[in-house]
Amino acid sequence: MEALAEVYARSLYEVAQKQNNIAVIREHLGQFADELAKNRELQVFFFSPYFSTKEKTEGLHRAVEGVDPTLQNFLELLIEKHRMPAVLRMRTIFDRITEDHEGLLPVEITSAIPLDPATAESLGDRIGTQTGRKIRLNAVVDPEIIGGLVLRVGNQILDASIRTRLERLRRQVATGA
Repeated sequence: MEALAEVYARSLYEVAQKQNNIAVIREHLGQFADELAKNRELQVFFFSPYFSTKEKTEGLHRAVEGVDPTLQNFLELLIEKHRMPAVLRMRTIFDRITEDHEGLLPVEITSAIPLDPATAESLGDRIGTQTGRKIRLNAVVDPEIIGGLVLRVGNQILDASIRTRLERLRRQVATGA
């Protein structure tokens, strides 16, 4: 499924790039995928083999009025080829491809309490300086990490949370090390 989603997302990106329409297609694909992800009834409709291709295509036209024509054609193709269940993964891959081409590096900072915006920005700036790339910063609050920070830079994770330290200590005590 991953390889299939990669091929479709890359193809959509290439078409959007040729049309100089990446931002619009990315936004519309994101809106469609977000709505699909949170609406179980839409998932059942678009993913189920019980509905015909014609029914799904008609439903798509009602669901995505005003969407970019290239994206609408793409979604119709997914329906026709019975590939709609991979659309959520395709969106993620499309976003990653776009960020790679724009030189953006996604950075997620997770903390137990909300960080001061200046602190988060400072961390993002330092990472940007060290990597030589533009940063797309996202600050997340997760009280379960207890304290410290978890940094996700691209696909690398630096976990300096108290929860992780306590878990390591628990394992050491349990094994008698």
